[in-house]
Amino acid sequence: MLIGIVSVYAAGFNEDNISIFDFANRSGLQILWVGVACLIAITTMTIESRFYNLFTGFFYGFMLLLMVVTLIFGKEVNGNKSWLSFGPVGIQTVEFMKLATALLLAKTMSAYGFKMANMKDFLQVFLIVLLPFGLTLLQHDTGSALVFSSFIIVFYRAGLKPWIVVSCIFLVFLFILALLVEPYGIVIIMGVTCIGIFVAMTRKYRAALILMGIITVITLALHLGLAQLDIYIDLYESLLIAHAAVIPLGIIYAFWRKIKSVLLIIGFFIISIGTTYSVDYVFDNFLQEHQRRRINDLLGIESDLRGWGYNVHQSKVAIGSGGFLGKGFLEGTQTKGNFIPEQSTDFIFCTVGEEWGFLGAALVVGLYLLLLARLLNVAERQKSLFAKLYGYGVVSIIFFHIFVNIGMTIGIMPVVGIPLPFVSYGGSSLWAFTILIFVLLNLDVSRYE
Repeated sequence: MLIGIVSVYAAGFNEDNISIFDFANRSGLQILWVGVACLIAITTMTIESRFYNLFTGFFYGFMLLLMVVTLIFGKEVNGNKSWLSFGPVGIQTVEFMKLATALLLAKTMSAYGFKMANMKDFLQVFLIVLLPFGLTLLQHDTGSALVFSSFIIVFYRAGLKPWIVVSCIFLVFLFILALLVEPYGIVIIMGVTCIGIFVAMTRKYRAALILMGIITVITLALHLGLAQLDIYIDLYESLLIAHAAVIPLGIIYAFWRKIKSVLLIIGFFIISIGTTYSVDYVFDNFLQEHQRRRINDLLGIESDLRGWGYNVHQSKVAIGSGGFLGKGFLEGTQTKGNFIPEQSTDFIFCTVGEEWGFLGAALVVGLYLLLLARLLNVAERQKSLFAKLYGYGVVSIIFFHIFVNIGMTIGIMPVVGIPLPFVSYGGSSLWAFTILIFVLLNLDVSRYE
């Protein structure tokens, strides 16, 4: 938080208002928010630890209602209708919705008899995450909505099968790949991948060779045979039809040989191809224009350094210009020139990189890694499953914020607009992160009760 106050002061430094404590500057307000955060921390620690388990359902329901109220009556900031105004203070309700979701997930998954392998139980926790995710999307706050995807780490810790986690990560990769590669190329990649998975899981090399032979024969027969009838089908289209044709054969083989894994591979292939061919529709209809352009800029599909790519370009210039030791406190030319929009909030890491260089940036990243390691240690030593799973929820949220925020400032993640924990300017995120951590510490203190 001290690093945050200093960085916010540097980002908004004005020769006319040189005091870091001046409430006319964001640094003065940030000090006030930090003071409130300390009071929140003390209050959170004095509450009976059982309260967080008993009333988490009520808290989740209240926050959902508040999200709906925000959607209807909220204040729009930078295109996001996610703020409720209380006089001079604005509260971003989604920040506290993350806390409520982490608590309810922990309570639900720690209940007696809960099993992630049970479809009913899985759908229950999936719905707990889906509701705030959907409401946040309706508020046009895509960055905060994506934070809820980090709870897959909690799902995994609660018993979600590793192959499901790997499949989800692979589908995200496939979505990105589909923006760069023609769909027919992905069909080939997925066909080869699924056959490789089949061989690895069953060791049935002969069946795999026969399958590849059938696909090849059908592809050539369609492509060459129809050409004789003056009906031209592209070779890749023939290959896609061939893959579709062998799916029923694979289902018959799975039931004949009683190999359930084959059905899973077929389902994975169908979902992958469906994802591939739906990417353009989702990309064009569910993302806003500036989001599409930022993703295209990140992937190198198109570039506009004076338009949608301006923020990231200036951010990389600022961080890179800091060199190894940095330019010094209040000496950052990019910072003083106000070249980077939202530098005290979403792009606060630029100030650290420019003024304190590689060493300062490495120190901040190192402190975050120590914080995450400590939180993991605290989560693992809990005696109750509720506290353990909640701890993993805290780690998931904070890790996602750190990775995406720093990633977007150095150009490896799209610009989605989420704060850097405890460093970015703002009361809502600072207070929410404070409560997140101190609820866990409260549970940790009483872990032997």
